[in-house]
Amino acid sequence: MAAPQQQKLKVNGPVAVTANRLTDGAVVWRTRDGGWSVALADAAVVTTAEAALALLAEAGKRDLDAVGPYVAPVIVGADGALAPGNLRERIRVAGPTFELPH
Repeated sequence: MAAPQQQKLKVNGPVAVTANRLTDGAVVWRTRDGGWSVALADAAVVTTAEAALALLAEAGKRDLDAVGPYVAPVIVGADGALAPGNLRERIRVAGPTFELPH
């Protein structure tokens, strides 16, 4: 299987790069300044495959902060607010779909 950076990427709308933080597994989003944030609102959003591949390439250079980066769809609301663009990302952002035991 080819690495995500080597696959042909199709972008049909706004996307962002997401991964999991290495220290605790939290969902993180690649920011405009090249860092990571747990807030989707801070994500760098792009609309072309070339821009998405560039974000992904930068995100994958070092696996010290976050692991498993990939391109995920996002929804940009009329007010500019960002929301996850598919069910997988809604679950990742909201947390488990069941109550965890204490």
